[in-house]
Amino acid sequence: MIEKNHFLFTKSVFFQNMHSSSINTIFFSLFFFSFFLCFNGSTMADSQDTFQLPSPLPQWPPGGGFANGTIDLGGLQVKQVTRFTKIWATNGGGPDNLGASFYDPDVIPQGFSSLGSYAQPNNIPLFGHVLVAKDISNNYSYPTLKSPIDYTLVWSSESLDIEKDGEGYVWLPVAPDGYKAVGYIFTNSSVKPALDKVGCVREDFTDTPNTALGLDNKNVLDINGLNVYDSVGGFRVRNESVGILKGNLSNSMPNLNQIEALIQAYAPVIYFHPDEQYLPSSVDWFFQNGALLYHKGNESKPNLVERNGSNLPQGGSNDETYWLDLPLDGSSKDRVKKGDLQDACAYFHVKPVSGGLFTDIAIWVFYPFNGGARAKVEFINLSLGKLGEHVGDWEHVTLRISNFNGELNSVFFCQHGWGKWVSASGLEYHTGNKPVVYASLHGHASYPKPGRVLLGSGGADIGVKDDTDKSDKMMDTGVRAVVVATEYLTPAVVEPPWLNYERKWGPKIDYDVEKEINKMKKVMIGKLKKAFERFVESIPSEMLGEEGPTGPKVKDSWSGDECV
Repeated sequence: MIEKNHFLFTKSVFFQNMHSSSINTIFFSLFFFSFFLCFNGSTMADSQDTFQLPSPLPQWPPGGGFANGTIDLGGLQVKQVTRFTKIWATNGGGPDNLGASFYDPDVIPQGFSSLGSYAQPNNIPLFGHVLVAKDISNNYSYPTLKSPIDYTLVWSSESLDIEKDGEGYVWLPVAPDGYKAVGYIFTNSSVKPALDKVGCVREDFTDTPNTALGLDNKNVLDINGLNVYDSVGGFRVRNESVGILKGNLSNSMPNLNQIEALIQAYAPVIYFHPDEQYLPSSVDWFFQNGALLYHKGNESKPNLVERNGSNLPQGGSNDETYWLDLPLDGSSKDRVKKGDLQDACAYFHVKPVSGGLFTDIAIWVFYPFNGGARAKVEFINLSLGKLGEHVGDWEHVTLRISNFNGELNSVFFCQHGWGKWVSASGLEYHTGNKPVVYASLHGHASYPKPGRVLLGSGGADIGVKDDTDKSDKMMDTGVRAVVVATEYLTPAVVEPPWLNYERKWGPKIDYDVEKEINKMKKVMIGKLKKAFERFVESIPSEMLGEEGPTGPKVKDSWSGDECV
């Protein structure tokens, strides 16, 4: 998974070959999806509410360039602007049929240049930013910032059949040789913008975005022959040359004291379902209560795992030769399956994204056991038996923090190998600025709101159930927080041995799937049985056997971005 970058037209999306009937169903659903991936900062503009975090930001501990308001990329100073002037809007379509609005920065600090425009749906409070930049290189022959030499019109609303405030136009700045545009300009006029309206960045301060990130067919549209897609940094028109900024880690990332303050400010509170039997524990508790290490070819002589995992094989790859399992003793096995919420720890991995313009704090929680799946087939709720059960369950959420001011930008909720970003404006908060996370019953997927999600393609009333709700079973991830990795720091945090165990955290056991399914078919007749058969065909293959997961460091998101 590739790193996403944040800036300009923050979280917008475009359209192609669109007409009014497709706007509601495709474009603005995409627009809404893209918005939630990343917005940062409170905003001001007419006719739309603005969002602020529930509590003021704390005074962050001193040191380095974190949360100083400006980031020096090494000759290029960058700031966020969070006050906007509205340029154009659609007044219908999209989420809640409220349309979307497009903005320019309201006031640009003296000596700075805008890097692009901004857009978001109208059904949610404004919460976004535009980056502005200033050349401080003193390199008069090759400055870090230059004006474009022209503009190319890459989209207009003239053929769009929807209620709108006049017409809107998207312009791609044509950069001088050796420079790159890092955003688009939006106007309400067909006249080209002034050349000094935006800056282009010297190429060595930019990178090329990976256009495949986080996309699937439903998230790629065609606009009059152009492929247009959503991006964390802003809307991007495929086949057009737009770069992304590269940061400077030494000038922007938080130090250990600042990390601790961020954890205390933003560490989420996790609510478990009232019926949840399989709760988290610390890794050490799992080891100390009889977890076993098995080696292929010597399965009859498993070894007890030592405290902190010091006897676990290190590095390498998941070669299927080692795995962990529960204690052999039946009563101990049942007890360990249930975890120990009072002893549970959250494990924090801190890393840069957007080249150091943002910090991601991945918060990992370990469950000794993942319970069996449950399903809904029309009006019947049923257990899927042992399907979905496995030993060792690693789940996480990720906080995205602005390195300009230390403000919470968004949260990624991991859900069965994929997930979604939710803007800070769309979160529920427990106390202060601590987001609420709901862990699904048995499967422990993370959601921003309570309720029921049906997974699978069986239909509106058919699918695997992810149920979430509040209960007195809860975990403040900041109370027993353990920072396990900060690779960008020198010296970095010393990683525990278990973190570098890259084999399975549970055994693989193949079930007699047909036998399990036939048990459930016995309670069904007629159309219900046919619906159930369609549902079975939609069950993901990983649910058809018990297989322990690999640990956090083996996940693609450890060194890349989250999978959406």
